[in-house]
Amino acid sequence: MTQRVDLATVMDRLAIDEVVSGYAAAVDDGDWDGYRALFTPSGRADYRSAGGVEGPAAEVADWLARTMTLFPVRQHLIVNRLIRLDVTDGAPGDTARVRADFLNPMRLADAASDPAVTAPNFVAAGRYAFALARTRDGWRLAGVTVHEKWRHLAG
Repeated sequence: MTQRVDLATVMDRLAIDEVVSGYAAAVDDGDWDGYRALFTPSGRADYRSAGGVEGPAAEVADWLARTMTLFPVRQHLIVNRLIRLDVTDGAPGDTARVRADFLNPMRLADAASDPAVTAPNFVAAGRYAFALARTRDGWRLAGVTVHEKWRHLAG
């Protein structure tokens, strides 16, 4: 590999990592316009393993906007990111895949509880499969699949 290819690979990896971090922040902050903007026009999301829906990112964002009201406090931790850039003619191509583990502590909405208490009482964990595509606007999500492995509901 040449230095130019090495630098392009590093820049692509940083840009892809930013998209994955942006995804977590958008979900945690309830920024559904930001969530939609992370996807390609044909991007899809699949939350079925976590009891959710699968479909076009815009429709899934609408579902998330409704569902996440159940969890007014949430924090997405996406770790162990394995970024795989597709290679074309010895150089980084225009698609990539990321496999990453997640831990997602959340606080369930409960009108009877003290609103100052923010300790999580629901935790889900598993693995994400992200598919990304290079677009004129930078890297975007072509697909996100959630593979929930476990969840815990505290009393």
